[in-house]
Amino acid sequence: MRNRRHRSRTAVALAAAALLGTSLGACDAQGGNSPAPGPSAHRKPSPRPTPAWDTTPRSLAAVGDSITRGFDACSVLSDCPEASWATGTDVEVKSLATRLLGKERAASHSWNHAKTGARMADLTGQVQQAVTERPELVTVMVGANDACRPSVGAMTPVGEFRADFEEAMRTLRRSLPKAQVYVASVPDLKRLWSQGRTNALGKQVWKLGICSAMLADPDDLGAAASERRARVQDRVVAYNEVLEEVCDEDRRCRYDGGAVFDYRFDGDQLSHWDWFHPSKNGQARLAELAHRQVTSRKPVAR
Repeated sequence: MRNRRHRSRTAVALAAAALLGTSLGACDAQGGNSPAPGPSAHRKPSPRPTPAWDTTPRSLAAVGDSITRGFDACSVLSDCPEASWATGTDVEVKSLATRLLGKERAASHSWNHAKTGARMADLTGQVQQAVTERPELVTVMVGANDACRPSVGAMTPVGEFRADFEEAMRTLRRSLPKAQVYVASVPDLKRLWSQGRTNALGKQVWKLGICSAMLADPDDLGAAASERRARVQDRVVAYNEVLEEVCDEDRRCRYDGGAVFDYRFDGDQLSHWDWFHPSKNGQARLAELAHRQVTSRKPVAR
């Protein structure tokens, strides 16, 4: 009898201990003295992987301004699209389309929608045309005309420049969400002035109204003229910052890192009709810079 009472008390004690342990465990589970959850408890979802850049696109559409139209590369004050860095057929240039697609395919799978005189506000309309061809790569070179206005005060405000570029990119993505985009920087207009001002013929052509904000009175080195050119240069730098920032927000856009702005165009690379736009040699250099960026798995550092 004594043993049975002893066993009974033992069983009750064990049951009470088990019940107490369960209660303590429940308290800890609600934030008592239990250890912090392990790393897996708050594991964040993996970020969406960035798609690999396709170094061999099979079609190309170009949008932009007079540079992409080959203006003054072949004859005075006229377009020469066959000499375009982006889509031209001239063997001296060896355009980006030719380098990527080969001569035969470039003829049927590359399109040039750039317009001489175009500004960033015109880019959306060009993109609307370009998307109809369903290109795998779209090249963008625009912004020089936003700075090349009759006066400094007429230059496109940076905020408008950004809004217009963003709208063009949205327009592109609505139709072509997977197309790749190569964005070239705006050239260094002040360097083009410093190179061209040494040529008498070029300065006569400049008087017709080419980029007056920068090129007017090219031999005037006074304080007012220098300040005017500095303001144009600052605006170009700001435009390039916008191009980079907006492009960085798009997973399939690649900015050239300032390669075109940094390129030191000289007399051989400038048109001998206006000493401002690229010659065939200059167009070839632009094609080379673009090809280097497009065919690299990662953006080429400056």
